[in-house]
Amino acid sequence: MTAQTPTDTAISLPTTSRYAHVDGERTVAFGQEELSPPGAGQVIVRISHVGVCATDTHAYASGGFIPPAVFGHEWAGTVVAAGEGVTSVAVGDRVVASVGPACGTCAMCRSGVPEHCDTAFAEANGIDDDAPSHGAFAEHVTVTERRVRKALDELTDEQLGVVEPTAVTFHAVRRAGQRPGDVVVVQGAGPIGLLTAQHARAAGAGAVVISETSSARRDTARELGFDDVHDAGEDFRSRILELTDGLGADVVYECTGVAGLFQPSAELVRRGGTLALLGYPMTNSEVSYGDWQSRELTVIGSLAYTHADFLGAMRSIANGAVRTDPLVTGTVPLDELPALLAELDSGQTRHAKVLVTPNA
Repeated sequence: MTAQTPTDTAISLPTTSRYAHVDGERTVAFGQEELSPPGAGQVIVRISHVGVCATDTHAYASGGFIPPAVFGHEWAGTVVAAGEGVTSVAVGDRVVASVGPACGTCAMCRSGVPEHCDTAFAEANGIDDDAPSHGAFAEHVTVTERRVRKALDELTDEQLGVVEPTAVTFHAVRRAGQRPGDVVVVQGAGPIGLLTAQHARAAGAGAVVISETSSARRDTARELGFDDVHDAGEDFRSRILELTDGLGADVVYECTGVAGLFQPSAELVRRGGTLALLGYPMTNSEVSYGDWQSRELTVIGSLAYTHADFLGAMRSIANGAVRTDPLVTGTVPLDELPALLAELDSGQTRHAKVLVTPNA
């Protein structure tokens, strides 16, 4: 695919837009809404691609435990209308879902830690006052200007549909403080794990060892240039000890979200090393507090991203440090979303990352 650039021609705004939302446990309904002109500081985006995330599948299975704006949060599209006062994007610009820069006025910003801006964090989690009434499993979304970032011209529309999870993993590797030459372990080779592994490699890891139970995902890891790829088990652990003279990894990125793996993951880390948590568990976890303390582990939680992480993510894709094409295993229209979620929820699927094209 070739990169696509914005158009300068006027774009007509339709009167209605169709969207999908969870309306009960394992049920998805379609709605139709009137599209009003955007208010001050708002834009309307025609959705090109939206990725299906594990969070979306959890929302489907639970009957909607997440805020409505989060069901379909990995999106990209084109601005078709802009309200008064919008300056960072214009009609015709391709954009990706984002969060705004540090607001400067919240408690976190005022205390000197804008990296943890309360406003941006609320935007990332769909719980701010300006959150849209539904996510981007939709033909259009109306959002504040803070929620979009202009896309790099070098990226295709499909690549832009994977920018949001790329920003999640860019953020995590940055937070982990990984050093050049570190021995890195990535546990889980789903989309998040494989994006993390690529960022870790780009950050100068001396070795990247990947653990994954799925043979198809192990194959994808190898396609992305990773040779040290293993099924979970003793051979995987033995390889880490062999590579580190028995010390353990410098950094372990836990990307599965399986609660029972937290303590075993920590045991892969050398004394004084770092355990970085990306996967989000749906249940409580049991860990050995004494083990973590006595080995002086640094445990880094990572959730979502900052405004700056989106530019870093797009540049990583544009310069080839991160490849997203092997991760995308399917593209479906909006009408096929319910069947896709049922398949993903069943655990019996060949898919890694699927993109929905609501306007196809």
